Amino acid sequence: MTGQVRTVDGRVAGRRGQATRQKLLDCLSEMFGSSPYRDVKVIDVARKAGTSPATFYQYFPDVEGAVLEIAEEMAKESGELADLASGRSWVGKAAWSASEELVDGFLDFWRRNDALLRVIDLGAAEGDKRFAKIRLKILGSVTSGISDAVKELQAKNRVDKDINAAAVAGALVTMMAGVASQPKAFQAWGVKQAEVRPNLALLVHLGITGKKPAR
Repeated sequence: MTGQVRTVDGRVAGRRGQATRQKLLDCLSEMFGSSPYRDVKVIDVARKAGTSPATFYQYFPDVEGAVLEIAEEMAKESGELADLASGRSWVGKAAWSASEELVDGFLDFWRRNDALLRVIDLGAAEGDKRFAKIRLKILGSVTSGISDAVKELQAKNRVDKDINAAAVAGALVTMMAGVASQPKAFQAWGVKQAEVRPNLALLVHLGITGKKPAR
């Protein structure tokens, strides 16, 4: 993290305090992988970090406040998703490679952050505007990249100008997020994970270019 780290009462945390704060965040992140979000308590996080609830409350108002801190940091890292669509060639064989790399990068990002993304989705679904804003920021980067790719193809008369680039981009990102968040559903349908990616890439290619891939 960059900049000054402050306690709940506004004091600037020293180096030791910053390390303690980060350890609390790291332990909370680990707990998401094994415990339902609503079951995580301050005392459990503090115990895992080897400190006390009082220390936890020096840095965060509650578990939700700490979760938002972690989510904000992840949202900053999500900028890498924009590069998967922006500045790429979406013509000919290069478009198929771009589609595969976009899908691989998106699914890998989701897999690395799956536990936290589930918490963000839950908060957003419950109407918490803070979580909804973070979710929009995370998905917005790749949505903008895809939208720009479609607009570039439209400018070159390779895609129908009547198509709404933002709508296409939003639909494709929503589709990828849905696939990424429900891996067990595909298993239940008898679909292997190795089969999901190429088929998802095909849909992304069709959505962006309007054409079947040239392989």
